[in-house]
Amino acid sequence: MNRTRFHQIFKDFTNKRILVIGDLMLDEFIWGNVKRISPEAPVPVVEVERESYFPGGAANVARNLREFAGDVHVMGLIGTDSHAEHLKRLLATEGINLSCIQQDSEYQTIVKTRIIARQQQVVRVDREKKRGLTPLQTEKAVMQIEKVLPEIDGIIIEDYAKGLLHQELVNQITSLARGAGKVLAVDPNPGNILKWNGVTVIKPNRSEAFATAGMSPSDPVEPVNEDGNLMQVGRILLEKWKTENLLITLGEQGMVLFSGDLPPYHTPTVAREVFDVSGAGDTAIALFTLALCSGASAAEAAEISNHASGIVVGKLGTATVTPAELVHSFENHSK
Repeated sequence: MNRTRFHQIFKDFTNKRILVIGDLMLDEFIWGNVKRISPEAPVPVVEVERESYFPGGAANVARNLREFAGDVHVMGLIGTDSHAEHLKRLLATEGINLSCIQQDSEYQTIVKTRIIARQQQVVRVDREKKRGLTPLQTEKAVMQIEKVLPEIDGIIIEDYAKGLLHQELVNQITSLARGAGKVLAVDPNPGNILKWNGVTVIKPNRSEAFATAGMSPSDPVEPVNEDGNLMQVGRILLEKWKTENLLITLGEQGMVLFSGDLPPYHTPTVAREVFDVSGAGDTAIALFTLALCSGASAAEAAEISNHASGIVVGKLGTATVTPAELVHSFENHSK
């Protein structure tokens, strides 16, 4: 895709409105230095210098979108604890619409704490208790979707297998989106087996794709289009999920797109250095969906998504890409 075509698509981003549905989390980062080993056990002692907090999980997808889209709604379940209030403040500061979030005093807001020393992650601590929506909460979620559907251009479902998404809810979301002609993108999780028939695009990473296809993992092959196992996984999943498009992210190899009977389309990574892959998948599905909503073909959307992901892996923490960075990437890599 040349620069002119990119800018035609890019200029429409700010007119688009997206609903993100999925497991909401608070990402906590504790930054410090390691100068000694603990006398109590053979573990490093991290001297804390600062702490930072970011929206995580599906909330990070919304945060990625908000850099570009005109309006972003987020739907999910959080508690009534201090972490929930912190997450809501962060999202509100970003200008994300919180009207579809449900709060439950019996639910523990998911928090992922990463301790980082000298730009290396030492350990991650997860605070979570998996629990899905009650029947009443599911009914309320469907009513909320019906209410915002006329106002949005697309829906992203982000599944972290924490309990929010179940087949009944997925079926209703799919039916509503398809009936309204909306773009529906899914980031699935092999730990939560669901049927996704009739969606616009499904975006697993390589390991998730192999697991869902029931194939043993294999080493990547260059060039990607000659990776026989990966090509077979793509064919299996297109048939299994009956999706219009299948986008498999490949880390350092970029990503590969499978669309119906068309030949697989590989777009290589533009990342110069990989510091942290946290949230790279969130960035990928956010920009792919936004590009589709803005008139891009699936292959063009894959290129835009790939550029955005290549930028975000060069940053530490749960990072996002800015419009200026995306434009700069295309200016430097496109014809």
